[in-house]
Amino acid sequence: MTDNTQHQQAATPELPTQYVPADVEGKLYERWVERGYFEADEHSEKPPYTIVIPPPNVTGSLHLGHAFEHTLIDALTRRKRMQGYETLWQPGMDHAGIATQNVVERELAKEGKSRHDLGREAFIERVWKWKNESGGQISGQMRRLGDGVAWSRERFTMDEGLSRAVQTVFKKMYEDELIYRAERIINWCPRCLTAISDIEVEYSDDDGELVSMTYGEGEESLVVATTRAETMLGDTAVAVHPDDERYRHLVGKRIKLPLTDRTIPVVADTHVDPEFGTGAVKVTPAHDPNDFEIGRRHDLPSLTVMDERAVITVPGPFEGLDRLEARSAIVAALRAEGRIVAEKRPYVHSVGHCSRCKTTVEPRLSMQWWVKVGPLAQAAGDAVRDGQVKIHPQEMEKRYFDWVDDLRDWCISRQLWWGHRIPIWYGPDGEIVCVGPDEEPPGGEGWHQETDVLDTWFSSGLWPFSTLGWPEQTDSLAKFYPNSVLVTGYDILFFWVARMMMFGLYAMDGTPPFHTIALHGMVRDQFGKKMSKSFGNAVNPLDWMDAYGSDALRFTLARGANPGVDVPIGEDWVQGSRNFANKIWNATRFALMNGATVEGELPAAEELSATDRWILSRLNTVVAEVDAYYEDYQFAKVSDALFHFAWDEVFDWYVELSKTTFMGGGRPAEVSARVLGEVLDTTLRLLHPVMPFVTETLWTTLTGQESLVIADWPAMRGFRDKAAEAEIEQVQQVITEVRRFRSDQGLQPGQKVPARLTLEGTAFAPHEAAIRQLLRLTPEGDAFQATASLPVSGATVALDLSGTIDVEAERKRLTKDLQNAEKEKAAAEAKLGNEAFLAKAPDEVVDKIRGRLTKAEADIERITAQLAGLPTG
Repeated sequence: MTDNTQHQQAATPELPTQYVPADVEGKLYERWVERGYFEADEHSEKPPYTIVIPPPNVTGSLHLGHAFEHTLIDALTRRKRMQGYETLWQPGMDHAGIATQNVVERELAKEGKSRHDLGREAFIERVWKWKNESGGQISGQMRRLGDGVAWSRERFTMDEGLSRAVQTVFKKMYEDELIYRAERIINWCPRCLTAISDIEVEYSDDDGELVSMTYGEGEESLVVATTRAETMLGDTAVAVHPDDERYRHLVGKRIKLPLTDRTIPVVADTHVDPEFGTGAVKVTPAHDPNDFEIGRRHDLPSLTVMDERAVITVPGPFEGLDRLEARSAIVAALRAEGRIVAEKRPYVHSVGHCSRCKTTVEPRLSMQWWVKVGPLAQAAGDAVRDGQVKIHPQEMEKRYFDWVDDLRDWCISRQLWWGHRIPIWYGPDGEIVCVGPDEEPPGGEGWHQETDVLDTWFSSGLWPFSTLGWPEQTDSLAKFYPNSVLVTGYDILFFWVARMMMFGLYAMDGTPPFHTIALHGMVRDQFGKKMSKSFGNAVNPLDWMDAYGSDALRFTLARGANPGVDVPIGEDWVQGSRNFANKIWNATRFALMNGATVEGELPAAEELSATDRWILSRLNTVVAEVDAYYEDYQFAKVSDALFHFAWDEVFDWYVELSKTTFMGGGRPAEVSARVLGEVLDTTLRLLHPVMPFVTETLWTTLTGQESLVIADWPAMRGFRDKAAEAEIEQVQQVITEVRRFRSDQGLQPGQKVPARLTLEGTAFAPHEAAIRQLLRLTPEGDAFQATASLPVSGATVALDLSGTIDVEAERKRLTKDLQNAEKEKAAAEAKLGNEAFLAKAPDEVVDKIRGRLTKAEADIERITAQLAGLPTG
């Protein structure tokens, strides 16, 4: 398991007494980058392994969600690099249209200006200036985390090459009639002053009001209810169900619309639920998506009653009022006319908000550009159904299909200045021309370009191939497309993953953008609550990295990463991972001080002790387990297996059992030093993808070789020794049971006790010195008195406890504990034997009592054994 790299090992390698991450991490990372370890060669003959970074917003900074996702991706790519793959982890950032424009507009507002004062070109220049000076701070934070990305290939969604890809796809889709312009209901943000897509709307249950009001007069009247009374100014009908007998006499008639001089028809439509409310609904086609569809079916006019800032535009007493002001004023006016039938406040209902500024979204009729997603979504669904793309975990497939199989056309135009401007030119006589990247736009008087830009997700949907140079047929594209796997959160399965699937299959001749979609959960606080500044539980990962080191944060995140499941994390868990890093450090220092080495071949089997054979056998098992877990994206199981192997088996058992060998010197010590070197070498390699900094420092010191980043991944040697595993398991049982007995008797860990060991058979004989040392058992001596005897796993340990404990006081204490346990058992048995009680008690109460009985029985057995083990006489 050693490399062929030329050794540079010093005669006596040394490590500082303590591991200080801040002294190591920054220097190591820069060395890795300078040496080009993370770069990818498209001309390499190695098999490719490609992962794209989900591009963070240029306005963003590293949060725990980023740190979590990046840790998982980095672990995968580091392992594959060590396995001999040409690995590309593609970095870059998203231009984040709305978010970035908002940032720069806020800066301008401080100067008393707006973007309109600058004009479009000057404003765009200002945004680029901000991006170059202040944007992208997350890149530096990614370095702190240890991200092994190919920095020379870093891309930005507004780069010239990526812009060319956007323009190419748009023109191709336009010519294929997959992009069209139409007036439809869209989600409008009155704060950002742009359309936003359905998936950019966040819904929450808000307090509002439900107002019921009368339309029409006398027998030709009905009651409708609404949470948005201000929209009644744009009503063009009332709809009822065709089979509702209550309103059959009104269908086809016109009734008076209150507060206006208009009458509106009553129409029959199957969309109306006659069991909900009064069974009659107001229809406002320009301000509600369902009403828009009713309006299309019945050829109703669409009246827009608000401007882009949600201010009422209808002439009259409400003109110029904000929508919320108008809502109150209109209800008051209806109340004055006696038309209010009922008012319910508060009325909790689902309200959509802009995901970026949290402003309540306003459905609005608007002329926009759309993608016809039907055939694209069909292909995206089929690629998973036919096995071209696998979703992991598999149970997430249903969510994916639920989305792509019911996907509505996508509004891709945004009323912004920052972004990819839609490559459409309008002529003076209504002409529409789509211009490709190598084409000249039409000139002459009256021609002008579309002012809207494309939704940010349009360009990020091209990310897996646009970053590789497409539409040019580059060597990078040929080598690294499609991606091996996409690692991303289930929360953007719809935002981003489905978009990439649709675009990749469309633009890349039916080749999906990745083979596997590995979905992870969200990072939450230690109580499982969503992290948020408003909740006061948000954590800056940089603070934890400063306090405990990047490896500690990474290991904590990976150890919580079960596929598709949310990840709770608390600071004490990061502290625990820091302790693990320190344990690795201290154990390696001990190993080096005792001559641990990777020099030369492993000794022959006949020279290996049972302890040596045991740890090598366990090592091979762990290598196989870790490989299997990685292939299944089971990061938590990878981390847990390595934690317990390294801490429990290597450091707490092998190192401790080998101390007597090292103290004895000679050839046995040399053999164990070589075995310990082998075990540490392999363990550090296995840990490196998740904990790169501490493992790199220790491994290069241990081996004298260049870097773990380019070292070989451990391979199975096929070494398994079941007999040695069983033998050491028996030794562990003896030590564990005697330690438990010592603790039960109140003996201090370092307190020495005379003991006689009767080791049946030959298996234990080589381990007597180690057993005595670990249990602090001295030779029996002439005055030895066996006051307690423990038969354990084929051995008998007789102890002389005279003079070490107050036997009578201990017997009294244990007798009292035994009596209490017997009372607890009797009480539990009485309740469980009472049929009347069992018939009435809830299941959880019965289960709790059964648990008390089980515990009481275990306590009785334990205390009885302790009493039997006390000295007599």
